[in-house]
Amino acid sequence: MKLYYSPGACSLADHIALIEANLSFEAVQVDLKAKTTADGANYRTINPKGYVPALGLDDGAVLTENIAILSYIADRAGGLAPGGALGCYRLLETLAYISTELHKSFKPFFSPGAKEEEKGKAREVLGKRFALFEDTLASQDQLFPEGFTVADCYLFTMLFWAKNKAEVAVPPRLSAYYERLSGRESIRKALADEGIV
Repeated sequence: MKLYYSPGACSLADHIALIEANLSFEAVQVDLKAKTTADGANYRTINPKGYVPALGLDDGAVLTENIAILSYIADRAGGLAPGGALGCYRLLETLAYISTELHKSFKPFFSPGAKEEEKGKAREVLGKRFALFEDTLASQDQLFPEGFTVADCYLFTMLFWAKNKAEVAVPPRLSAYYERLSGRESIRKALADEGIV
């Protein structure tokens, strides 16, 4: 497999998940401005959308979008999804919330022409949306009682952005969760592999 990523982008979630799952993969850095891979290939021939992540499978198929890639990884790695009859649906529910309500709300921080007023509104929205996880983390260390899942990989990435790119106030339990996860081996390795200190 090949993970197409950009350092510190949302593809960090997939990078963490692949390491956590102990799946064999090659990480291929993408220049998102030039739309080229590290070896100069046209990235749009791999992912016509032009952004990361993309996961090239061994049979030549390519998956894009975090929800799809993280679900794929969870399906191939026992223990990275919650159990029970509704486990896979609860995972999709959480991934969808992170993608649509958190991830998309960061847009002003990555748009060169965004005004400070837009960023201020985004910080307010993100603060409210992050707060949803405070109750969850009152009784457990991760998002699901079964333990660490691919949803934790994605939420960690959003918290990384909140703390390092957007200066979003993070509620206390969520901040403690972020600090705990920062010490996790898979996360430390992914950050190091991407050159993020």
